Amino acid sequence: MPKMKTKSGAKKRFKMTASGKVKSAQAGKRHGMIKRSNKFIRDARGTMVLSEPDAKIVKKYMPYAR
Repeated sequence: MPKMKTKSGAKKRFKMTASGKVKSAQAGKRHGMIKRSNKFIRDARGTMVLSEPDAKIVKKYMPYAR
């Protein structure tokens, strides 16, 4: 059997933690920062761990990232 392909969009946006969780950047910070509150901008720094239903979908696109 040939190898399964990883979706290149998913590999650019997500990383897997050692325990198998999916890590991603916080959403909503690409543009429009003037209308966002300072609290939102502070809280959206860094990365977050995806919820389990969302992580299940992303793992389908990254078959070898476990």
